[in-house]
Amino acid sequence: MCGIIAAASTRNVGKLLVQGLHKMEYRGYDSAGIALHQENSIAHLRSVGKVQLLEEKMIEEKPKSKLGIAHTRWATHGEPSEANAHPHKSKESVYIVHNGIIENYVELKESLIAKGYDFTSQTDSELIAHLLDFFINKGNSMIEAMYLAKEKLDGAYAIAAIDLKDNSNLVVARNKSPLLIGLGTDEMFAASDPLAIAQLTNDFIFLEDGDVASISAEEYKIYDSSKAEVTRDVTHIDISSQATSKGDFRHFMEKEIYEQPEAVSSTIDGRIGGEDVLDNIFGLGSSDLFSKVERIQIVACGTSLHAGRVAANWFSSIAELPCQIDYASEYRYRNPHVDKNSLLITISQSGETADTLAALNYAREKDYLASLTICNVPTSSLARESDFSLFTNAGPEIGVASTKAFTTQLAGLMLLALSLAKSRNLNPLLRGRIIKALRLLPETIAEALLCKEKMIEIAPSIANKDNALFLGRGIFYPIAKEGALKLKEISYIHAEAYPAGELKHGPLALIDENMPVIALAPESEIAEKLISNLEEVKARGGTLYVFADPSVNMDVKAGHLIHMPKCDFFMTPIVYNIPLQILSYEVALLRGTDIDQPRNLAKSVTVE
Repeated sequence: MCGIIAAASTRNVGKLLVQGLHKMEYRGYDSAGIALHQENSIAHLRSVGKVQLLEEKMIEEKPKSKLGIAHTRWATHGEPSEANAHPHKSKESVYIVHNGIIENYVELKESLIAKGYDFTSQTDSELIAHLLDFFINKGNSMIEAMYLAKEKLDGAYAIAAIDLKDNSNLVVARNKSPLLIGLGTDEMFAASDPLAIAQLTNDFIFLEDGDVASISAEEYKIYDSSKAEVTRDVTHIDISSQATSKGDFRHFMEKEIYEQPEAVSSTIDGRIGGEDVLDNIFGLGSSDLFSKVERIQIVACGTSLHAGRVAANWFSSIAELPCQIDYASEYRYRNPHVDKNSLLITISQSGETADTLAALNYAREKDYLASLTICNVPTSSLARESDFSLFTNAGPEIGVASTKAFTTQLAGLMLLALSLAKSRNLNPLLRGRIIKALRLLPETIAEALLCKEKMIEIAPSIANKDNALFLGRGIFYPIAKEGALKLKEISYIHAEAYPAGELKHGPLALIDENMPVIALAPESEIAEKLISNLEEVKARGGTLYVFADPSVNMDVKAGHLIHMPKCDFFMTPIVYNIPLQILSYEVALLRGTDIDQPRNLAKSVTVE
C-alpha cells in the first residue's frame, strides 16, 4: 500500500522523483523518503508525514543526482517514524525501497543479526538491504544478489535498489506486488503506479511475478524467474493531466463525486445496443460461457464488496442465479465448496487488492467454470490473471474513499447480470426495461447531485455527533453499509448499518436524541415495511434523515425527508448512493478532517 518510484536519467532526477511521490500519495502518506546517488556518496533524506515535508528538505539541501529511488509509505511493520521510513540502507552502500510484506522477516532478521548486521528500524523491509549487501560482498552483481535474496524471501514484494558502487544502474524485482518500467528518452523509470510517471512517459512495461530488471538511462533488461532474459510488451497509456488534478474542486473526492454521470456513461457506452446488452462485452467467448453458469461466487473487499452485495440481488432477480458472497480476506479460510459450473467474480477498483488477488490465486485450485473481474485498471494484476474482464472506464480515482469507482462497478455488474440473463434466454422484456433505465442513468445521477444544498443544510446536525446509524432493507442494506463506510472513513464518526428489520433485535437500545438515523425508503413494499421500523426510532427520540421516492410521505418530526429523483427500481441503489456520498463529504468538511487522505488508510490495499 506504499508507492515506489525510481529513475535513471541523463538529467537530475530529484525533483522528478518527488513529483512522482506526490502523484502516489494516495497509496500511503505516513512518511516519505528518497535516496540519490552522488558518485561517492548517496544522499538519504526521509521525513514523517506527507511528501510536502520531504520536498521541503529537498529544497533546503538541494541534492543533485541522475540515479535515485523514492518511496511514500503506509505503515505495516513499525509505527510511522523517520527510522521506519524508506529508503532503507545497509552499511551506507545498498539502499532499497519496498512495497509488500515479507512473511518470514523474523527468521531472516535473526540470521542477519548473527552475521553482524545492525537493524535501525522496526520494518520488515530493512532486511532486504542487508540481504543484498551480504550477497554483493560475496562477489555477486546486484542482479545476482537480487536473485539470491529472492530465494530467501517469502511474501509479496516490489523492490527497487541502488548500490554505491554503481552510479548508472538500478535493479528492481516483483512478486505479487505491482511494478512497472516507464520508457523515456535518455531516461528510464520504475514505479508501482503509472500515475507516478504519467507526466514523463506514456509507454510502460508491466513486470510479471518473478521478474528482475536492470535499468539505466540508456536501456533496460528484464529477466524472468529462471534468470532468462525476456521481452515484455510495451503498453501505451495516455493519462491526461486533467484526470489527475483537482481542477476547481476543493478535493479529489468532491471532483470524483461530480464526475459520476460521465463515468457511468463511459462504463455503459459501446456495451448496450437497441433493447439489450451486446454479446461478448466481457471478452471473446464470454457469452457462450455464461450460458453454462449455474452459480456465482463473489469475492471483494470494502466498497467493492458492497457493490457485490447489491449485484447478488440482480443476479437472482434478472439472471435467476444463486450467488455466494465472501470477504476476500476470509474466503480462503472457510474451505469453500464450489458447485459445478460456478463463475468466480472478483471486484476491485485498482485490480491490485492483495486479499482479492490471493482469493483468485486460491480459487485456481478449485473447479470454477471461469474467473471474471470487474475493475478500473486494464493493466492490473486482476485483469491479467482473470479469464474474463470488464473495465469500468471511470478514469483515475485519487480520493481514498471510493465514489465513482463504486458507482461504475454497480453499472458494470448490472451489465453482467443482463449478459448472464441474455445467455440463459431469460427475461427479455425485463432486460429491455433495464437497458432503457441504464441509458437514462447518467441523467438521473446528475439530477441526484442537485441535492447538494440539502446535504449542506443537514450536515451540521450530524457533524457534531459521535455516532450514526444507517438503515436499509433488501437491496438497500448494502447501500446503507456503503453510506456508513463513507461517513466513518472521512469524518471519523462511528457509523454502522443494519437491515431495518433488525432494528428491534438490538440496535434500538442505542437510539436517543444523540443518534442520527439515516434511512433509505424507495417506492415499493420495502418503503412500507421501513416506515414502520422508523416509527420505532421516532418514538425513542431519534432524529431521522429519510431518502425516499417522491411518492413516499411520512412524518419525520424534527428530522428531514429528502425526496430522490424518480427512476426505475433497478437503478435506485445507484441513485440513492449519491446523496450519501455528498453528505459524508459535507460532514467531513465541517469536522476539518483530511478528506482525500484520511488517517490510517490508503487507496490501493496491496498487503494482506
